[in-house]
Amino acid sequence: MARIAGVNLPTNKRVIIALTYIHGIGRTKAVEIANKLEIDHTRRVQDLSDAEVLKIRETIDADYTVEGDLRRNTAMNIKRLMDLACYRGLRHRKGLPVRGQRTHTNARTRKGKAKPIAGKKK
Repeated sequence: MARIAGVNLPTNKRVIIALTYIHGIGRTKAVEIANKLEIDHTRRVQDLSDAEVLKIRETIDADYTVEGDLRRNTAMNIKRLMDLACYRGLRHRKGLPVRGQRTHTNARTRKGKAKPIAGKKK
């Protein structure tokens, strides 16, 4: 069982795919890490030696912002926008879409379940 950045990587998956289980590492960064450490893309996590796992862990700690630090950083950025009371911050505060999507219809993910309006019927 390989544990990197507080995440247990699935043992039977390829290294590239397993690294994407870490928040902040996608396919591109996973390939970049594997190339940097000269790990074959077809290797599975269970086939990695302890030294290779340690190298991966050290590389991620040194070069990438992942998991808790990344989540904290994102939350602080959103909080900063809300404190500034800029347009994006107000949209975050109200729980509405931030990036210009329409809200007349759709936007249910951000707005939540539809609430019926009393007295709407004719």
